[in-house]
Amino acid sequence: MSDFDKYISFENRIDLSVLYEKMAQVKSEVKKVIVGQDQLIDMLLISILASGHSLIEGLPGVAKTLSAKLIAKTISSDFKRIQFTPDLMPSDVTGSSILDLKSNEFEFRRGPIFANIVLIDEINRAPAKTQAALFESMAEHQVSVDGNTYILPIPFIVFATQNPIEHEGTYRLPEAQLDRFLFKINVHYPELEQELEILKEHHAQKASNKEDQVNPVVAAEEIFSFQRLIKSIFVHEELLNYIAQVIIKTRTNPSLTLGASPRASIALLESAKASAALSGRDFVTPEDIRRVASAVLGHRVMLTPEREMEGFTTAYVIDQIINTVEIPR
Repeated sequence: MSDFDKYISFENRIDLSVLYEKMAQVKSEVKKVIVGQDQLIDMLLISILASGHSLIEGLPGVAKTLSAKLIAKTISSDFKRIQFTPDLMPSDVTGSSILDLKSNEFEFRRGPIFANIVLIDEINRAPAKTQAALFESMAEHQVSVDGNTYILPIPFIVFATQNPIEHEGTYRLPEAQLDRFLFKINVHYPELEQELEILKEHHAQKASNKEDQVNPVVAAEEIFSFQRLIKSIFVHEELLNYIAQVIIKTRTNPSLTLGASPRASIALLESAKASAALSGRDFVTPEDIRRVASAVLGHRVMLTPEREMEGFTTAYVIDQIINTVEIPR
């Protein structure tokens, strides 16, 4: 029996009961409305606990925006939604300085980015100049306007949705911006049974407003305390080595022209900790790493043109890489 096997038989050293109970309540509230998107809900909660931003991609009508909006509604915090359009200006996001006629001085009017949770709908419909306005806020939790720096509130989480880039009127996000997202979550159509359940629940609700069924169950201050608690989750050295091997193999895989960076390895570590906490454990297992690997790495690596033409996906290559690395036992 390895040191890792011995450790996972221990009881929790960190009290995660409040975190686990609150996250269970959040899921319960969201599932009053959302059917068949359990993985999406779990991944969004993991990103919140890991203090990371999430990019949600899927075809129109698969509850991308609604899921993110309802999760935000379960948290008693400042929430803002920004609809990205081709004519959106950077100042529409960050805010701008406006001349106060009474004092004859410029006053900074904060934009919608100044919130605990920001939902950016159809992020890939805005041009590059507006996209660039998000860089500093997402990476450093601050905004610089007219030579002044303004700190964003804590916690600060961005949920962004986008339609597949092949759709008309959309722009491919640059790699530097994609790297600011902890996760890229792909949302697919529901199965037959889930589709039927959606129809039944919608029919039963008649004229009621579905969103009114969801209530706040956790405070923003609690979320911040949970995020700090995540840092204390135990990770065995064998699992650190496991993460490092996975990252290195993305850089040497012949199917990829761009491998994962050290920022990706840190993102994989922190999201694995959050996955463990969401499961009620104060230690990471290999399953936690495998659970989040595709969402963490899928948008941070790039296929070779040959593999792309052959119909390969980054998720497929990542699964191949993970399967070649020996799992710690």
